[in-house]
Amino acid sequence: MEDLKSSVRDYWQASPCGRDLYLQGTPSERENFLRQEEVRYTLEPYIKTFADFASYNQKQVLEIGVGLGADHLQFARAGAVLHGIDLTTQAIEYTGKRLEIFGLASVLAAGDAEHLAFPDNTFDLVYSWGVLHHSPDTPQAIREAYRVLKPGGHAKIMIYHTYSLVGYMLWLRYALLRGRPWMSLKDMYFQYLESPGTKAYSCDEARALCAQFARVDIETVLTHGDLLASQAGQRHRGWLLTLAKRVWPRKLLAHFCKNHGLFMLITANKA
Repeated sequence: MEDLKSSVRDYWQASPCGRDLYLQGTPSERENFLRQEEVRYTLEPYIKTFADFASYNQKQVLEIGVGLGADHLQFARAGAVLHGIDLTTQAIEYTGKRLEIFGLASVLAAGDAEHLAFPDNTFDLVYSWGVLHHSPDTPQAIREAYRVLKPGGHAKIMIYHTYSLVGYMLWLRYALLRGRPWMSLKDMYFQYLESPGTKAYSCDEARALCAQFARVDIETVLTHGDLLASQAGQRHRGWLLTLAKRVWPRKLLAHFCKNHGLFMLITANKA
């Protein structure tokens, strides 16, 4: 697992999530961060509802996987007592720079979600958006999130949903069209979506991951990726994607495939 974790670290160190949007902006770092923030919440407006940043004024919050720091900045603006970790030093540097530019603060450190360097019962909220499915031992990462939560605290975690339009598209391209129809959706995520070893879960599997929590609420959402409404990741560009984007029946899919979104939003309460 350590070799896989090193591969995951190397992947995100070389290409932090959202950096392409940041780099497309002006020479001003402040404007670049503002642009990346605007695009992020335009493409994924459900983040703000799910995270509910404003509710965590003066609350102890840990974000696992800070990325470029857009969500971290929202918690800081809301007045959270904030900590953030990331597997990569690049993410810590970007997030630290972002907070400094906007005059806000957090305790940031490179760290491993599977081995959190915090005492038991520390945080009111553990938040992680699109990160823990990249961890080689996702169940251990969720156990650690549970451990560091205070009784009555919440974990708000987004992980990938197996039965998504993104998964089906990956299967068509990398399994069916390559004459390998026996490959599973989980194989597609593991081999072809983002960093090596990326995982996805059914709703039942997600509930099993969070079995130690007193209450678990799960919602899946259709994403801009499912609806081909944005640029795909660098690994999947080409003429086939260009053609698919032109003919993709977005309105029909949005109506009939509401439960087949890539993002699975989990809110779990510690008794």
